[in-house]
Amino acid sequence: MDKPIKAFVFDVYGTLFDVIAIKEQCEELFPGHGEAISQTWRTKQVEYFMMRQLMEKYRSFAEVTRSALKYALESEGLESTEAIERQLMDAYLHLPLYEESEAVLRELQNHKLVVFSNGSHDMLDPLIENAGIQGLLDEALSVDDIGQFKPAPAAYQYALSRLGIERDEVLFMSSNGWDISGAKNFGFRTAWINRKQAPVEQLGLEPDYVFSDLKGLLKWK
Repeated sequence: MDKPIKAFVFDVYGTLFDVIAIKEQCEELFPGHGEAISQTWRTKQVEYFMMRQLMEKYRSFAEVTRSALKYALESEGLESTEAIERQLMDAYLHLPLYEESEAVLRELQNHKLVVFSNGSHDMLDPLIENAGIQGLLDEALSVDDIGQFKPAPAAYQYALSRLGIERDEVLFMSSNGWDISGAKNFGFRTAWINRKQAPVEQLGLEPDYVFSDLKGLLKWK
């Protein structure tokens, strides 16, 4: 029999917040390029923190995100300025919540709710505050505290040490297949928020639950 869940742990980017929505700000600055910039920006952001983790060359998520932005703009043949980069980086602090995110957090208030992100606190904390959900969360954890990006086991171990419970008493949620695989490998119970109806990662680490959005979590409310 499974142990009861003592903490619901949420990834942030792509799980609670819509990262690709930043294409609107990109389109305003570079008409005709918004979609491509936003997609490449997110792809390179993930690639860069994965590469830095493997190379043991840690930099904060803010630095990684700015580097990925520069690449995305250059890949479209666009010239950037400090002002443009600052404007788009600021937009990352005002990403929109997915439409069900706040309501689900409110419905689960009788549980311990934590976010655990690769985002550094200088990006994560303002994002949560600007969305007005800080009062719905018990804690916001960042890998920046230990300089180890998810999906490294050390990152999930840090979160577990802060929670002070057993790893199989955690339900970890993410829309990112790589993050679900990392959490499952570590021993967390996992719920994949499969917003894009993608196939399961072929790593032998299938999620415990698969939902199309966060409303699937309401089975535990």
